[in-house]
Amino acid sequence: MEWIVAFLTLVALELILGVDNVIFISILASKLPIEEQSKARRVGLALALVSRILLLMSIKWIIGLEEPIINAGSLHLSGHNLILIVGGFFLVGKATHEIHEKLEGEEGHSSATAQATFAGMMVQVLMLDVVFSLDSVITAVGMVDELSIMIGAVIVATMIMIISADPIGKFVENHPTIKILALAFLLLIGFTLIAEGFGQHVSKGYIYSAMGFSVLVELLNLQMKKSKRVPLTLRKPYTDAPLALATADKVEE
Repeated sequence: MEWIVAFLTLVALELILGVDNVIFISILASKLPIEEQSKARRVGLALALVSRILLLMSIKWIIGLEEPIINAGSLHLSGHNLILIVGGFFLVGKATHEIHEKLEGEEGHSSATAQATFAGMMVQVLMLDVVFSLDSVITAVGMVDELSIMIGAVIVATMIMIISADPIGKFVENHPTIKILALAFLLLIGFTLIAEGFGQHVSKGYIYSAMGFSVLVELLNLQMKKSKRVPLTLRKPYTDAPLALATADKVEE
């Protein structure tokens, strides 16, 4: 009975810790052609599952990451700290770039260059998967002793995320203000990773509570203003060329 409680608790925690990963993958997938977006979400989360299992099977290495490798006065940084700092700066930079592109960038169109970004997206996803996975794996190691329970919980949580990735991705894509809010969340998570990398603990409860409250307020705004406002249109890195031209001609008329 005890292992069942531990298993279910760990699945719940893995889902909570995996929310930011799903959001990040969904936003990156939106840059691809429509027919590739669902595949990109599934592959991205599958990579996250593989990275988590590999890290779980390298528990001794993970524990070793807590040993300081940089000592400069009062500053002591371990391998874990450095991964969080680098991942945090990457996330902040990526989120800032995405916000700028959505608001100020140029509209894209179907081309060989746009279609060739799938591999590039997978590289970015894999980089962030390591950061997000490290956090969840350390949580798992701290809660459960049995490796089989850890791996089972990670697999179940990832399967749930894969099933829910498409609805989440489509919802974020169809509501521009939600997409900007999601990118703002990634900025917040990035700053949190940097702070924790430098030894400043930030309670995840505060972060997720703030995110949940923001989403609730935005959903209420969408419901109240649904029939009263002009929809916001963000710049899209990839747009089907014929559709884009047809829209442009219609505007000119």
